[in-house]
Amino acid sequence: MHSSNARLFYLFNSYYNKTATKQEIEELFQLLHTTSDDELAAVISEAWDSLQIEESLFKSDKSLEILKRILPAGAAVNNLEEEDIVNNGMKWSSIFSKSLAAAILIFISVGTYFWLKPTPETKMVSNVFYDAPPGGNRAALTLANGKIITLDSAQNGIIVKMASFEVNKTKDGQLVYQVIENNTQKSGLNTLSTPRGGQYQVVLPDGSKVWLNAASAIKFASVFKGKIREVELKGEAYFEVAKNAAMPFKVKSAHAQIEVLGTHFNVRAYDDEKAMKTTLVEGAVKITSGNLTNVLKPGDQAVLNGENGMKVINDVDADVETAWKDGLFQFKDANIEEIMQQAALWYNLKISFEGEIPQRYFTGKISRNVKASEFLNMLKYTGVKFRIESGNIIVIN
Repeated sequence: MHSSNARLFYLFNSYYNKTATKQEIEELFQLLHTTSDDELAAVISEAWDSLQIEESLFKSDKSLEILKRILPAGAAVNNLEEEDIVNNGMKWSSIFSKSLAAAILIFISVGTYFWLKPTPETKMVSNVFYDAPPGGNRAALTLANGKIITLDSAQNGIIVKMASFEVNKTKDGQLVYQVIENNTQKSGLNTLSTPRGGQYQVVLPDGSKVWLNAASAIKFASVFKGKIREVELKGEAYFEVAKNAAMPFKVKSAHAQIEVLGTHFNVRAYDDEKAMKTTLVEGAVKITSGNLTNVLKPGDQAVLNGENGMKVINDVDADVETAWKDGLFQFKDANIEEIMQQAALWYNLKISFEGEIPQRYFTGKISRNVKASEFLNMLKYTGVKFRIESGNIIVIN
């Protein structure tokens, strides 16, 4: 391999694997625009074969449509058919142009931090007057005595020390409750709450782990006593419940109650959403709402809707429901409303639509560690138009 091509190969792989420095990214885009088409096709083909890509952002027919839109009129790609799109990309040949190379970088960025440098061939369809940073570890802890601790500014280490328990704030955005043994002092209720654009983790007094998504709150005892461990949830949380058959664990929301012994599951119960969703990853849970009761097995999702009652969906993709706790947006045939709903919470923005809502669907992963404009740039190649104004994302038909 020619030395310049070897360098391009290295940069291409570094970009995908999220290890490239800012200088290397700049160098990569410079090489993309100075390397001949034949050399570029050969290098990217070899690099592509070495990448482990589980899922593309768009389905094959949509990928072809997007690539045709990005490429200049009359480019050879217009002669391709849907079956030519294989292995999450295009069948490699000398047809590729530099503008397609830029598009390829968009597709391989699925599931990674992406950085897109617009090129002359890239058709921008958005107007950004305001941008929003990604959310982060932001939350407040309210103690039983009414004291509120803002965790964003609190120092790491022991932030609460009582006779019966203490709370440690770690550097990675986590609260850890530690029970002081042999203490009979009455337990009080604590509340951990996140704002829009915030998230936090907490290890409860029994060792159960909870990931709290944006605009959510969980209320729990500072020390679990008696015959049951009970928490109250508003918003969304992922639970890894410590097993204790002698003391069952219950999650209460405004419309349902979930009973478990030891299991992993996700609950989405925002007050302003039509449905509450409980998705079981492992173990078993019983969900009850009024006279309705269902026992879920791994892969099941209970959807509770005030108008339609409770419906259990089997074999859902649990990764889609829980990706948020791992720092990802993940979609599977999601419409633009669903996507914008998640974006609004994470970026603390409002969403509005001008004209009829576009009926387009998306599948794939995008890092949550990007600005709002970068997140939306991933969608513009499908023809979705938008603009960002102060505190507002406007989707244009």
